Amino acid sequence: MTRPARPKGPPEALRAGAPRRARVWHTPALTRVLWSFTRATPWLPQVRSRRTDLRVMHRIVRDGWVRHIRDRRGVVAFIARQGEVIHALYVHPRARRRGLGGRLLEEAKRESDRLILWTLEANAAARAFYTAQGFTEAGRGMGEGNDEALPDIKMVWTREAQE
Repeated sequence: MTRPARPKGPPEALRAGAPRRARVWHTPALTRVLWSFTRATPWLPQVRSRRTDLRVMHRIVRDGWVRHIRDRRGVVAFIARQGEVIHALYVHPRARRRGLGGRLLEEAKRESDRLILWTLEANAAARAFYTAQGFTEAGRGMGEGNDEALPDIKMVWTREAQE
């Protein structure tokens, strides 16, 4: 007797759903996704308390800026966007390299003709990801506009440049 073939792709428990609007009760889970990067990145200074992060996340969720993706274990990715400005995009380590960040950006691209974000110069992985998503460098800063006061890069995506 032969065994049935295993389905291709991630196990059911890891499959992620479509982006949805975050609700206030998602705040702790969204903040844990944020911390999965900020607390585990040695070169990134810790400049905000956990309480501050929770308070800010609560406010931006309440204001409707946040879209998130869940899998069977909970929230695994989110984007915080106000109009054409992307303030944050994070994917939990257990869900990276599954296209979730790209899925969040694709939704944002469908809703806007132009997207702008700043990424830290030291974050080579983020810069490579955004470049692969069609963003181009549009300027550099010395950290005046970010909490960590680290050099950063302005990146821009336009629908016009993609057509």
